[in-house]
Amino acid sequence: MRRFLSCFNVVIFCCLTGCQWGAINSPYPEQQLKENILYSSFTLRPKHLDPARSYSSNEVQFTGQIYEPPLQYHYLKRPYELMPLTATAMPVVRYLNELGELVTNDSGDVAYSVYTVSIKEGIQFQPHPVFARDDAGELLYHNLTEEAIEPIQTLSDFEHTGSRELTAEDYVYQIKRLASPKIHSPILGLMSEYIVGLSDYAASLRELTKQGQAIDLRAGDISGVRVLDRYRYEIKVFGQYPQLRYWLAMPFFSAVPWEADAMYRQAGLIKRNITMDWFPVGTGPFRLTENNPNSRMILEKNPNYRSDTYPEEGEPGDEKMGLLTNAGELVPFVDKVVFLLEKEQTSYWNKFLQGYYDVSGISSDSFEQAIQVGNGGEFGLSDEMIAQGVSLRTAIGTSTYYMGFNMLDTVVGGLSDSAKKLRQAISIAIDYEEYISIFLNGRGIAAQGPIPPGIFGYEEGEAGVNPYVYEWQDERVQRQSLERAKALLVEAGYPDGRDAKTGVPLTLNLDVPASGPAARATFDWLRKQFQKLGIQLVVRSTDYNRFQDKMRNGQAQLFQWGWNADYPDPENFFFLLYGPNSKAVHSGENAANYDNPEFDHLFEQMKVMPNTASRRTLIDRMLVIIREDSPWVWGYHPKQFSLYHSWNHNVKPNLMANNTMKYRRIDAEKRFALQQVWNRPILWPLLVLFLAIILLILPAGWVYFRKKHKKLVLK
Repeated sequence: MRRFLSCFNVVIFCCLTGCQWGAINSPYPEQQLKENILYSSFTLRPKHLDPARSYSSNEVQFTGQIYEPPLQYHYLKRPYELMPLTATAMPVVRYLNELGELVTNDSGDVAYSVYTVSIKEGIQFQPHPVFARDDAGELLYHNLTEEAIEPIQTLSDFEHTGSRELTAEDYVYQIKRLASPKIHSPILGLMSEYIVGLSDYAASLRELTKQGQAIDLRAGDISGVRVLDRYRYEIKVFGQYPQLRYWLAMPFFSAVPWEADAMYRQAGLIKRNITMDWFPVGTGPFRLTENNPNSRMILEKNPNYRSDTYPEEGEPGDEKMGLLTNAGELVPFVDKVVFLLEKEQTSYWNKFLQGYYDVSGISSDSFEQAIQVGNGGEFGLSDEMIAQGVSLRTAIGTSTYYMGFNMLDTVVGGLSDSAKKLRQAISIAIDYEEYISIFLNGRGIAAQGPIPPGIFGYEEGEAGVNPYVYEWQDERVQRQSLERAKALLVEAGYPDGRDAKTGVPLTLNLDVPASGPAARATFDWLRKQFQKLGIQLVVRSTDYNRFQDKMRNGQAQLFQWGWNADYPDPENFFFLLYGPNSKAVHSGENAANYDNPEFDHLFEQMKVMPNTASRRTLIDRMLVIIREDSPWVWGYHPKQFSLYHSWNHNVKPNLMANNTMKYRRIDAEKRFALQQVWNRPILWPLLVLFLAIILLILPAGWVYFRKKHKKLVLK
């Protein structure tokens, strides 16, 4: 019995002493908990990390930290403002006529615009095997034998690394990569319309590929792109295209060294997925040190990163919010960024509450737990979030979601007065304020046109109201009455939703790329909106590929779609309504197939102008035209909600910038202390279990003791 109890006590002691009084449920190794690490997550594995191919938001959160284009967006200023990154200053632009003579931008005979970019001296690429050289100066890993490749499974298996200075040639080389038929860059078609010689250069590469010849991008030249010297290069575009400066802030126009392509083209490395898509090479503040998209991805501080600093100025109120505390200090502030794969939102949310993720979005499932809505509709944090010291940051997305009319359709299309009034009536009846409240938890604002907040041309208050759908009352925008919509419907020739001539009920078809229970609730809501006018709505749901086919062929009558800004310029939204960009007629992005000659004429002027009062005047006139014509039910702009724990600093959502992780600062000690408090193990159930076991064992032990004792007495 004594031996039995002794063993039992040892087990219990081991269990108790094995329990830490701090957190025991951490998803990270114990030694990392106090380190200067930013913890985030991803839900979809990035497919492309090659900046010539990557075009998805889940990819740019990595590429934006690794690669550096010449320009970037100011982290704090709104509206969004471009500034130099690796460039010494904003690009210098000169204008040429057909003879190559200098002209002014308003001369009327501008045939070409030439952008000269000057980059900073002394910028170094990250340490990487592509730069490793032997004592003779020859590249080590560019002609590997099968035997040498055999033990290499990942990038860390290369023994040696190297680096070199960034030059203008690296930027020109990347532009050439856009034309490579092996890369299939998604922006080649668009850029070929603007960059002089890019289309011809792409055609020559395709011909070489067809002939089975190897491609060396250093051998040929693009007529409109050239290196001027070690630190300067120029890009020549047709006519005027001021939007090029925005592209120069995107990873597509980052610097890529030729050595990377040369090493990565080896078949043995490709077989092991050691490629540009998997292991990028850049000059940015971070480098990718682990790429395991089935588990985690890790960015670590680039030891070769130059002296880049936090902004020294921002908007009014930024200083009060602590956003200028680190003004002028060297970035990045964190040593590492760890991304864990999280497929389930519930799992992510629980880990955020436990302090294991630094930031979180808010899903519909967690909205009520995180947010409370005041009587006036204002948003605030719940008591639980306040108790944890969580802060809320919001930002209106540079996106527009809308319902479009096919302007080629014989019922809802055309520019006749009756067609306009039909579309205006529908636009009033579809209550997007209600939609935002029901389906988005209030996270959005109803659109007054295609331009979202933060973009030049957007107007706040009364001046920005769409008078065909809304009115300004009591210092706020109000949707026009249903009676007004019904009156317009009568004028359109459809009283009570019936054709005034035939009496046949009006039935409209809506094509959407959605399905499932959530989508069905939305469909039911949409049908009710049309029923207000007596119009029958038939929702035709299909997969996205089939939906796109219908749009390309102009087969939809009404459709739902959206657009996320590539860059913060009104041109990036107005071009969705530009006639020559019609999707059904010209295979462009104008899905509504809208065509108004006056709008098109103004668009052609507006798109090449800088952001001046004159440009604003043109934009205002364009808004008047499309609001009256109503080719879209303008829909809404989404509102982003983000939650940050109290140990996060320098947090200001920037929906255009890709390289913002370098500005984030973490108080790792505070995070660790709160993690221990929030995740302290509860030991009393174990103690209760211990006592229960004792109570169960004692009677049995007593019986055993008595039996043994009786035997001894008999003897």
